Amino acid sequence: MLTFEEKLTIIESFPELERKDVSLGRVNFHFNDSSTDKKNVVYHLHPNGNGFVYAGELTGYETNEKGMVNIRNFTEKALRNVLQNAILSLTPGEDEDHGEELWMNENTQTLTLIKEDEMWNVYADDDLDGTFTTYKEATSYLDEEGFSKI
Repeated sequence: MLTFEEKLTIIESFPELERKDVSLGRVNFHFNDSSTDKKNVVYHLHPNGNGFVYAGELTGYETNEKGMVNIRNFTEKALRNVLQNAILSLTPGEDEDHGEELWMNENTQTLTLIKEDEMWNVYADDDLDGTFTTYKEATSYLDEEGFSKI
């Protein structure tokens, strides 16, 4: 389990999040550019390591009635993924035309993301690697597979 300090370091590496200290040593982080009224991405991160991240728009997470997932036992990779996906889920204009995007992993393998006929397709050279209904889903997949936009 990551310590409170390790979780803080990871969360603070996301410049789009603003720290808000609250009672009992707990910390919240807001995403002020949210496209919805929902701005609280990290809720009540406690010095004992417990805390919550908003995952109400995401799949694959067990959330409470407020759409929050408990991050107490998350690894660094899991915490980074849920934070990135939470921010993406609250980012305005996700389905605008981004043109053709190139994504690369640490092994210099390159994938191309293109919007075609209202779907987002990922290609490895000329081979279709995946099809997604939203830009957010496509970029989340690429992030989870270790790719970064270049």
